[in-house]
Amino acid sequence: MERHLRYAGQELILGLTGGLGYYCIELAWRGWSHPSMVAVGGLCFWGMGHLPDRPLWQRALLGAGLITGVEFLSGCVLNLWLRWAVWDYSRLPGNLLGQICLPYSLMWCLLAIPGTALSAAARQHLEGN
Repeated sequence: MERHLRYAGQELILGLTGGLGYYCIELAWRGWSHPSMVAVGGLCFWGMGHLPDRPLWQRALLGAGLITGVEFLSGCVLNLWLRWAVWDYSRLPGNLLGQICLPYSLMWCLLAIPGTALSAAARQHLEGN
């Protein structure tokens, strides 16, 4: 039981670290963010830590796919269902319901490269390896 609680705590720390990190990135880049981005960013960072060890280009694509999927699902809940208006990509090319778009999905490829490496390193540190 203790081992399971320790593992759950490590996973929570990993998610919170990534979520707070992404929140700070948005503050530095855009000058503002929404508190929900801690959860969305944390889920993405946590997920990137579970991606298989692959060549860099594959990690970039897998990470971008993960981030885009989480962004679409969370956008449908936060923006369309709850109407919080956290983001709206409807004016950008290649958008789907204004929640995801091609330019940001390409940007997520770039973010996924350090994101997967940082998440894996943080996971190893938490596990004591």
